[in-house]
Amino acid sequence: MSLPVKELIKIGENRLRDACVADAAIDAKELFCYMMHIDRTRLMLSWQDVMQDNQCEEYFALVEKRASRVPLQHITGEQEFMGLTFQVSDKVLIPRQDTETMVEDALDVIHKNKVRNEELNCKARSSWSVLDLCCGSGAIGISLAKLGGDVKVTCSDLSAEALAMAELNGRSLGAKSVKFVRSDMFEAFRGKLGNKKFDMIISNPPYIRHDVIETLEPEVRDHEPMMALDGGEDGLDFYRQIVDEAPDFLKKEGVVMVEIGHDQMSDIIKLFSADDRYSFVTGLKDLAGRDRIVTAVLSPKKK
Repeated sequence: MSLPVKELIKIGENRLRDACVADAAIDAKELFCYMMHIDRTRLMLSWQDVMQDNQCEEYFALVEKRASRVPLQHITGEQEFMGLTFQVSDKVLIPRQDTETMVEDALDVIHKNKVRNEELNCKARSSWSVLDLCCGSGAIGISLAKLGGDVKVTCSDLSAEALAMAELNGRSLGAKSVKFVRSDMFEAFRGKLGNKKFDMIISNPPYIRHDVIETLEPEVRDHEPMMALDGGEDGLDFYRQIVDEAPDFLKKEGVVMVEIGHDQMSDIIKLFSADDRYSFVTGLKDLAGRDRIVTAVLSPKKK
């Protein structure tokens, strides 16, 4: 069966839509581009080309895999983030566009000492040391290292598989200033002569409530690592630990920045605000207007 590209992709789109795949039209095109090793511009130029039987079969096999709700990124093996291409697998959380907002805010802190044009009550720095806690693929930390200028980043994760993927991304993207450390939260940074300290601790920790996980889309529930999703009974387990322990690993007037769930802003602001070691606790929204980020500064009198 030979088919024009336009017709082939339409069949793929309909199959994905029948399988309740979100963005079926986009994914149908992306799968074709992946198969043919072309970009979207080349796709439009190839719209009237005719695909031979073996090519159609290969394409439909990819469509069926996506229709079974395997994430597109697990099929293609990559995800764009902050203009960089990160390799991903089922061992790491797929970087989300929503998280780019936090990276952009962190870059504003690094470059301007501001968050959303508001001055931060913290010490200005000519260079920054950043800990990307629960780094997964390394998307946050590596992006900061590539785009932040004089920024030295440490990416850490408990998962050896995730850390291996982050290291692979670091090499492929030429992020030479990034170190990779396997650690159960802050454990690897404790020392007999004093804890390792950073100017910024940034994290997208697991924050899904345990009882909500079964209600997630199959792409997430069945294919992304559970340890990157499960935030405990109320989704706040990792935030409690960050609030409690981060001051021991921050330099004077260091910054904490965490991604949060859309319904967690109030609870997480309360956690930071109840601890007098922090000041300038701020909640921020993403581009869609959803609660997304909480930042805090280590109070100067506390360190």
